[in-house]
Amino acid sequence: MDTRLRNSIGMGTAFGIIVGTVIGAVTGNVGVWIAGGMVFGAVVGAAIGSVLASQAAKDNGDSRPG
Repeated sequence: MDTRLRNSIGMGTAFGIIVGTVIGAVTGNVGVWIAGGMVFGAVVGAAIGSVLASQAAKDNGDSRPG
């Protein structure tokens, strides 16, 4: 697994936990919002990491997808 992908998934998950905690504290339902934030953050982080990895492959002359 590419380092950029791992880093972006971790950062996305951490950001999702923070956002989920804040929204959960405001709405009074922290558990649901932390879980939702983690999932959403991991998905967004994976998408960003995938785009960065494919862009790096193009820059290196690799024509393989992903």
